[in-house]
Amino acid sequence: AKKWINIRKSYGNFYKVPRNQTKLTIMLENLGMNYDGRPHSGLDDSKNIARIAIRMLQDGCDLRVNERIHGGQLMAVSSSVALEGAPAPQMPRYRN
Repeated sequence: AKKWINIRKSYGNFYKVPRNQTKLTIMLENLGMNYDGRPHSGLDDSKNIARIAIRMLQDGCDLRVNERIHGGQLMAVSSSVALEGAPAPQMPRYRN
């Protein structure tokens, strides 16, 4: 991946919380959620991050690419500028 959404950064900006409040377990706790699975399991961490992203979308957050790699260097991406090829995320569709 050359560009992505850093959920910690998006969470902090959207909910106006300091960086020390953007650890996975703290973000979940502040959203009234429990950690599901084993801590530090890559799969379980990913599922919990997805739950946070879904909640942020439900709360009206416009998740956008906010980090990228350019020339081997990590770079921040201005949240006011959409990157080409990075469409706005869509809410997941669930079948009843």
